[in-house]
Amino acid sequence: MLQSDTVLLRALEDSDLDFLYALENDPTIWAVSDTLAPISRFTLRQYLANAAADFHEVRQMRLVICAADEHPVGTVDLFNFEPLHQRAGVGITVLAAERRRGYAQAALTLLLAYARQHLRLHQLHCTISVDNEASLLLFETAGFRRVGTRHEWLRTATGWQDVIEMQYLIKI
Repeated sequence: MLQSDTVLLRALEDSDLDFLYALENDPTIWAVSDTLAPISRFTLRQYLANAAADFHEVRQMRLVICAADEHPVGTVDLFNFEPLHQRAGVGITVLAAERRRGYAQAALTLLLAYARQHLRLHQLHCTISVDNEASLLLFETAGFRRVGTRHEWLRTATGWQDVIEMQYLIKI
């Protein structure tokens, strides 16, 4: 089981519909998830119906981050899995009311161990907006290193924004 004293990572359940609806329809995170519009409950129901598909087949995985009392506080995603190169992108989202409690750090620690021991990945990567200091610190603390900058990568309401590319090489 993917669990620490702080969090539990688990597969998506049908009962997560309301949680996902609130998370995916939070406009404050749309910029980092390339979202432009709200997501319907119907679309999320369809997503949940297929969420148990094999990681190697669909090349993505979403796990729910639960607090110690097992209420959902966020998600951690592996995406763009490349089997030949044994790498995947990683993203973490935590509900605004649940941030700064150590959930993301604990979830990332568990995910790194899972990627090493079970998925046998060679590396993980992420893309973070230059002004997202909390995420930059989170990933740097976990051992990710900055490997480059993509200039004017994100379009925002106030103009274009650079992003930092980060990479974590998994030692087996």
